[in-house]
Amino acid sequence: MEPIALTTAELAATTEGRLLSGPPDRRIERISIDSRSVSDGDLFIAIRGERFDGHEFVAAALAAGAAGAVVTKAPAAPEAGHGRPAPVLLQVSDTTRALQDIAREVRRRSGAKVVAITGSAGKTTTKELTAEFLSAKYSVFRNKGNLNNHIGLPLSLLELRTRPEVAVVELGMNHPGEIRTLVGVAEPDVRVWTNVGDAHLGFFVSADAIADAKGEILEGARRTDLLVANADDPRVMAHVPRFAGRTITFGVSGRANVRATSIQHRGLDGVAATVTTPGGQVHLSTSLLGLGNLSNVLAAAAVASELGIPLDAIAERTASMRPAAHRGALLRLPGGVTLIDDSYNSSPAALKQSLATVAAATGSARKTAVLGEMLELGEHATRLHRECGRAAADAGLDVLITVGGDPAKQLADAARAAGLPAANVLHVGTSEEAAEVALLRIRPGDLVLVKGSRGIRTDVVVERLKVEFA
Repeated sequence: MEPIALTTAELAATTEGRLLSGPPDRRIERISIDSRSVSDGDLFIAIRGERFDGHEFVAAALAAGAAGAVVTKAPAAPEAGHGRPAPVLLQVSDTTRALQDIAREVRRRSGAKVVAITGSAGKTTTKELTAEFLSAKYSVFRNKGNLNNHIGLPLSLLELRTRPEVAVVELGMNHPGEIRTLVGVAEPDVRVWTNVGDAHLGFFVSADAIADAKGEILEGARRTDLLVANADDPRVMAHVPRFAGRTITFGVSGRANVRATSIQHRGLDGVAATVTTPGGQVHLSTSLLGLGNLSNVLAAAAVASELGIPLDAIAERTASMRPAAHRGALLRLPGGVTLIDDSYNSSPAALKQSLATVAAATGSARKTAVLGEMLELGEHATRLHRECGRAAADAGLDVLITVGGDPAKQLADAARAAGLPAANVLHVGTSEEAAEVALLRIRPGDLVLVKGSRGIRTDVVVERLKVEFA
C-alpha cells in the first residue's frame, strides 16, 4: 500500500490556508520543520518558536530541495529554476496549528487505531510496554523518545503516512489546555491515564488542578472509545464517570479489572505478580525496577488484552523488556559498582518509588544516592524536597549527595534531621561537583542511585561513574 500523500489543494483545505504559488495537484508525502534536515520534495512548515522563527529559514529549505513552504506571511516571490517548478507557498493564519491540522488529517486517513497515554509519571515506559505487547499481533508505530507536546505529537502522527495498524503515543503537558489540544489532534481510540502526581506542581495550585488538566484526555470521546484508568489513584477515578465511552481499570485494588496479586518486590531483580484479567490469569515477572513499573505493566497489559493479545504473549514480552536509557536502567559496572541510572527526570512521587527500590535491595556493601533538585514545583518545592529527604533517611542510605539550589539543600537538611549522619550527607551546586564528590565516596561493592530533573543534568554523574568504574 502506498504511503499517504496530500495534494497542495487538500493541504490548503485542511489548514484553511491560501495557495499563493505552485500547482494545486502537487502531491506531498513528507513534512519538515527543520531546514537543516529537509529532503527533496518535503513541505517545510515555518514554525515560530521561542528562540527561532522558521520564516527566517524558508529560503534555505527551498534551496535544500523542499517542494514548498507553509507560512503566515509571503516571502519574496519564489522563482522556478533548473527545470524545477515554482515552489509551493501555502499561507495560513498559524503555522503550528497548520502542522496539527495536517497531522490530524494523516491520522484519519491512515486507518490506524491510536492509543494515547497520559499521566504524571510512567508515560514513556507504559508506551514502550504497550507497543511491545501489541507488536505480537499488529504493525505498531510508537512516537520516539518523548515527542509528546504540541509540536512533537503532530510530527509523530505524520509518520502514520506509512499506514501502521496501531499507533501508541504519549501526551505530555505542564499547563491546562495542552492535553485538550493533543487529544484533538490524535483523536485516540484508546486513552490510558496512568496516574496523577506532583510533577509540574509549580504551574498549578494543587494536585487536584493537575488532575483536572490531565482529565482533558477524556474529552471528545465517542461511545466506541476505551479508557484504561488507574483504579489505585483516587484523583483519576474521580474523573472516570464523565467519560463517554467504555472504561476498564488496572491496579492492585480489588475492584480493578486488570489486577495484580501475590506481588513480589524483588529489589534489583524487579517485580513479579499474578495478574488477573477479564480473559484469564497469568504470572508476570519483570526486571523493571519498582512497584511503579508494575503499575505501568498492568496499564499496558490492560490495553493489550482488550486488543486481543494472548496473556502468554504479554507474559513473555514483559519478561524481556528492559528500561530505556536513564529511566531506571540497572548498570552493573565492571569496577564493582551497581548503578541505578534514573537520571532522565524526577518528581517527588517518582523519587520516593526509586528510594523504595533501593531500600528493598540486598547484597550491596553500602547504598548511595545522588539526588538532583526537582524543578517546576513552585511554592511547594521546599515542602516536597523535605518530604523526600525524610524518605531518603528511611531508605537506609549510607551516603546522600544532593545537587542544585536551595530545595536540594532542604532535602539534605531533612535527611540529616531524620537520622542520616551529618558527615555522610553532602550538598553541591552542580552535577559536575556531584560527580567529583561521588568518586571520593563510592567504592566497589556499592549500590548507587542517580536521579534528578533534566535541568540539573545528573546524567553527568552517571557518565563519570561509568568511566571511572569501567
